[in-house]
Formats: sequence, structure tokens, C-alpha cells
Amino acid sequence: MDGDGNGLTKAERAGIVVRQLRPEDLPRLVKIDQAITGRVRNEWFERRLRLAMQETDIRISLGAEKDGLLVGALLGAVHFGEFGVLEPVAVLDTVLVDPAFARLGIGTEMFAQFLQALHALRIDRVRTEVDWNDHDLVAFFGKAGFKPVARLVLECEVTGEG
Repeated sequence: MDGDGNGLTKAERAGIVVRQLRPEDLPRLVKIDQAITGRVRNEWFERRLRLAMQETDIRISLGAEKDGLLVGALLGAVHFGEFGVLEPVAVLDTVLVDPAFARLGIGTEMFAQFLQALHALRIDRVRTEVDWNDHDLVAFFGKAGFKPVARLVLECEVTGEG
């Protein structure tokens, strides 16, 4: 996506290696997420990582490391029918980059490899959700080619009243 004259991406020039996530990545995933969100979501990431390691659906989980340290992660899956949409669609669930390693092209490199895997699976679309106020993430997805679609996400507060 952002290769130089030698065919290397910005992430590759920075010594970033993208690989499959492994169960032992859990503590580092939680730490990166905490640096970004200020929350400790150990159980959430434990569940997500366990799902990513199973073969019940097509799941794509990537980690980016620099000098052996996990500095980014991307979790996605392919769904064959979601919310009434019948064609297969990839869902990008999580993109994390350690703030200490920002602007090295890590997210871009992981996303490029995610797209390559989807292309090999003949998947045509990727969907994700992002907080409207997360301007950095909205900008990242915009540069990656995402745009709003004609779908309305609805939400209802659960009050316990019928």
C-alpha cells in the first residue's frame, strides 16, 4: 500500500513483522488496549483470542511485532450472512496499535495482509464499526477505502421493563 522504490512498506522499513496471533499474545493485547482505552479488558480479549484460534468460522487474526514485541493486532472474521445480508462479508472487529509505535504503518500493513487473505477467500466486502468521535480511526479507515454505507444501526437501552 505504501511501498518505497525498493518495494518495502513503511512498516517493513521500520522492522515490523506481521504474523498470526498466538495464545501467548493475550497479556500484550490487553496492555496495548489499556494504553489506548484506559480500560483493562482481559476477559474480552481472552474470549476474542480463543475464537480467533478456533476453526468454527473463518477468522483472521494478525499480530505485528517489532524486535519480538507485539506492537499491534488485527482481528477479523468472515460471516456468511449477517443482519439479513446473504452474501459473505468480512467483519473487521479490532485494530490495535501500541501508541508508542504509532505512525510506523503498522495498521496499514496489517490491513493490507488482511485484504490479501480476504482476496484469496474471494470475499468482496469488509465492514467495521467505529465511534464517530474517534477521529484517528475514522481517518485511518477513510484512507483504507472505507466509506459509510446505507445501513442504519439501531440501539435500544435495556431497562428491564416490558
